[in-house]
Amino acid sequence: MENYTKYKLKSNDELVSLLAGKDNLFIVACNKCFKEFESVDEPECGELEKLAAEQGKTITGSAKVDFLCNKIQTEKKLKDLLPEGTENVLVAACGLGIQTVADLAGMPVFAASNSLNYRGYHGMALTKKGCDACAQCYLNVTGGICPIVDCSKSLVNGQCGGAKNGKCEVDGNKDCAWEKIYRRLEKQGRLEEFLNQPVQMRDYSKVNFKAVNDYVKSVRETRLDGYYGGVHPSERKEYTEHIALERFPDPEVVVIPLSMHAGAPANPVVQVGDTVKVGQKIGEAAAFISSPIHSSVSGTVIAIENHGHATRGECLSVVIKSDGKNTLDESVKPHKDLDSLTPDEIVEIVREAGIVGMGGAGFPTAVKLKPAKPVDTILLNGCECEPLLTADHRVLLEFADDVIFGLKAILKAVGAEKGVIVIEDNKPDAIALLEEKTAECSNIEVVVAKTKYPQGAEKMLIKRVTGRKVPSGGLPADVGCVVSNISTTKAIADAIKTGMPLVERVVTVTGERLKKPGNYIVKIGTNTKDLIDYCGGTIGDDITIKAGGPMMGFVLSDTNVPIMKGSNGIIAVDTDHTVEQPCIKCGRCADVCPMELSPLYYAKYADEENWQGMKDKNVMDCIECRCCEYICSSKIPLVSKIKTGKGVVRGMK
Repeated sequence: MENYTKYKLKSNDELVSLLAGKDNLFIVACNKCFKEFESVDEPECGELEKLAAEQGKTITGSAKVDFLCNKIQTEKKLKDLLPEGTENVLVAACGLGIQTVADLAGMPVFAASNSLNYRGYHGMALTKKGCDACAQCYLNVTGGICPIVDCSKSLVNGQCGGAKNGKCEVDGNKDCAWEKIYRRLEKQGRLEEFLNQPVQMRDYSKVNFKAVNDYVKSVRETRLDGYYGGVHPSERKEYTEHIALERFPDPEVVVIPLSMHAGAPANPVVQVGDTVKVGQKIGEAAAFISSPIHSSVSGTVIAIENHGHATRGECLSVVIKSDGKNTLDESVKPHKDLDSLTPDEIVEIVREAGIVGMGGAGFPTAVKLKPAKPVDTILLNGCECEPLLTADHRVLLEFADDVIFGLKAILKAVGAEKGVIVIEDNKPDAIALLEEKTAECSNIEVVVAKTKYPQGAEKMLIKRVTGRKVPSGGLPADVGCVVSNISTTKAIADAIKTGMPLVERVVTVTGERLKKPGNYIVKIGTNTKDLIDYCGGTIGDDITIKAGGPMMGFVLSDTNVPIMKGSNGIIAVDTDHTVEQPCIKCGRCADVCPMELSPLYYAKYADEENWQGMKDKNVMDCIECRCCEYICSSKIPLVSKIKTGKGVVRGMK
C-alpha cells in the first residue's frame, strides 16, 4: 500500500540553527496519518529530544498525535499535553499539522520538518488550513501562518500595502494574511527579528500541489455546518418524494413480532384460536423498557411461533388470519380533548398505544415522555436524512395537523416550553406548509437545517439546533431536550384523537432496482415480499434488499419478514462488490465521525480482539451511522467490527 508519510525532519544543521536562542521546548510529532499501524515506531520525537539535549535545551515533554491537522481533536489533546513552563513548541509534521498547532498553542511554534515527500491528497485534507506542499516551508519565519496559502498573492517578505480595513484587495472577504502574521509575531515578541531578517526567495522550481488546496476548499464550507463531521451521500429521493401516500391492500395474514422495540419483548396475552379485533392488545409489555403490541387486523390467531425478523434473525410472533372486516376493538375510542388531559394521562395513553420511536431505534416513547431531568425543548426530527427514504416527508405533507397536535401533546406531557420542528432544506414544500400552519403558535417554530447526514441523529439534531452537546454516555434529557420522530408524533395524535394504537405506519418502498417505487400506509405484520411484489418486483439480478435506508438499513437475505413499527423503508439497490483492503491511514473516518471518535482504531482493535482498547476509545458512543464506512477508501466494514466490539464491551465488568 502507499506510504502516506508526508514529511521528514530537517537536517541536523538546520535544527541546530532553529534551536538557537530557544529553550523549554515541548516536542509534538504527527503520527503521520495514524502511525500506530506501522510495525516500526519512527523516531522523530526521540531524534529531536536527543538533538535538543545535546544543545543543552530543557525538554518539558513530548507527544505523538494522530492526524495533528484535525483541529477539533488536536485542540482537545493539546489542553492536556502542554506542560507548565513550556515556552516554545517544536512540531514534526506536514504544513497542515504545523499550522494547526500554531493556531492553538498560544506560544511560538516552529517546524522541525519539511514537506518534501508529498504525494496526492493529504490524509485528512479536510482541515480549515491548507498546505500547498511547496517543500520550502515559511512557517518558522511567519509564526505558523502560511504566506503561500493564506496570502492571495503568496507574498513571502511582507504585505503589499493594498489591504483595506484588514481585508485583502484581491479577495475582500479574506483577511490580510500579513496583518495576521504581524500581529502574531508581535504578540510573541518576534516581529523585530522578522523585520531584520534577510529577504526570502521563493524557489519556483519545486512542484506546487494545487489539488490539495482545491480539495480543501470543496469541503470546507459544509463539513462543520451545524455539527462536526457528517457526509453527503447521493439522496435519490426523487424516486418517491412526489408520490402521495397510498393505502396498501389489507394482507390476508399478518405476522406480528412481539419484539419491535428496544428492551424486553412483549409477552403474548392471546392464544391460538382466539378471535381478535383491530387495536386489541395481543402482547403485554414485559418490563419498564418494553412496549405492548396490538393486532392490526381482525381475525383469528392461527399460530404463536418464531418467525423471521428483519433485525434479529427470528422472533416469537403472533400470526393472525384476517377476516377482512377490520372490526375495531371496543378499547379503540377517542380520549378527552388535549386541554382536559393531564401530563400523566397523556403518557399513559402513549404507553398503552404501544408507541415507540418509528425512525428505526424503537425506544418506547412513554419512557421518553417521563425524563428524569427538566426539559425545556422538544425537537421533532423531520430531517429524514437517510438517502432514498421519504416516509416522514409525506407524513409532514399529508398529516401536518396531526403532527402539530402530537407535538402539542408532547409539550404538555413533558412540561417543555418550546417545540421545534426541524426539516432539512431538501424539503421546501414541507417547510412552507409547516411554517404556515405554525405561524400562530407562539411556542412552536420551524427550523430549516442544511442537508447533511446524519442530521437526524438525536445528538446531532440537538447540537445543530440548540448548540448543546449531549455528554458521553448521556441522554438528550441531560441537556434539557427530548427528540421525537415525525411518524411517532403523528401516532401520538392518533392515539389521543381516535384511541387507535400503533398498528400501521408509512413505508417507503424504493430504490434504483425497484420497478414502481412508492409510499404506502401499511399494516404492521404485512409481509415485506408482498410489498416488493406489489411494486412490480425488482429489476435485474445482483440486487441487495435492505430494511431501512442505504446507510443504517439491514440487509434482508430473506424478504419473508414482516413490516414492523420501525420499518420506515424497504429499498432495492445495486449490490456493492468492492473488496476490503488494508487501511491506508488516511484518517477520513475520524474527520467525518459526528461523534468525534476515531473509527480506524476500532477496526484495528477488533482485528486484534483488543476489547479494552475499544472501550477506552469510547466505542459505546458510536451511533452506528456508517459515515466512517461510507467514506472509507479501503472499504473496511467498520460498523460490523464496531458492533462486535460493543457486544463484548457490554459484557465486560
